[in-house]
Amino acid sequence: MNAGPMKKRWELTSQQKLMIFILSMSLYGISNMITELIPEVKLGPVELKVEYFIFIPLLFAILFNPLYAALGACFGEVIFGELLLGQFGGLGELEKFIEFSLAIFIAGMLVTNPTNRRQLAIAAYVAIGIDQLLGTIVDIGKVYFGIEDFEAVSGLPESVLAVEGFAFLNAMVVSGTLFALLPTLYLVPRLYGKVEPLLGMKPRDGRASASVGEFVTPRLLILSILLFATAGAAEFMAESDINLVDWESGFLADMGNGAIWISMGVAAVIFIVTLVWAVNRRAGKRKGEAV
Repeated sequence: MNAGPMKKRWELTSQQKLMIFILSMSLYGISNMITELIPEVKLGPVELKVEYFIFIPLLFAILFNPLYAALGACFGEVIFGELLLGQFGGLGELEKFIEFSLAIFIAGMLVTNPTNRRQLAIAAYVAIGIDQLLGTIVDIGKVYFGIEDFEAVSGLPESVLAVEGFAFLNAMVVSGTLFALLPTLYLVPRLYGKVEPLLGMKPRDGRASASVGEFVTPRLLILSILLFATAGAAEFMAESDINLVDWESGFLADMGNGAIWISMGVAAVIFIVTLVWAVNRRAGKRKGEAV
């Protein structure tokens, strides 16, 4: 019995994937520089700090492509938040790269309907939850294995589980709500269907829908576990002074906020140039079709 034609899976061209990668990389790089300029506030054991604007790569993951949005944001952090500021943590950066890319990719894949606010809310908390949870597990492991000394926090029990658990909940409530949930719920429905045509793309209507059970496969779980193990091992090696690449530029470090502004400027130029190229490419294609 014929069940009817299957829904065609939504796909992007290689140029569109590269464009998403660059836009995510540069815009997230700009946001990282902004967070560097925002001071942190401490209220007893509570530290109010803007760690990252995680909603930016999440927007690209939901509206366009989860994989290239995640990879672009991670490279943006390395290039604009590390290299152009005159520092690179070597193996220690690999941990953040893997954990953050996993978080954005999985959260973006969970959204099959960008107008569904329930899916958007789940994706927002899943993104920051995975990133913070994996980092918390690694930090606890470093203390238990004796790689890093435990630093007690005034006002909290002298237990690494209590300290790390409080930091995780604090990040989920503050960063998860203010810089993941609220911007995602506000921006995605307003951008969906409007920003894609400007870049010469179709909205994600054509993406084949799938249940969570179909998405969370043994293959994904095994790959995620292996990547997390690699991230943890890299961080353990870095903390044990087994670092293959560890670079720091005294010249850029001495510039202070000047290096931040230079990095932000480079990221902004790349973002604007890519955006103009995408719009002109779309206009050229439409002109060609008209002829």
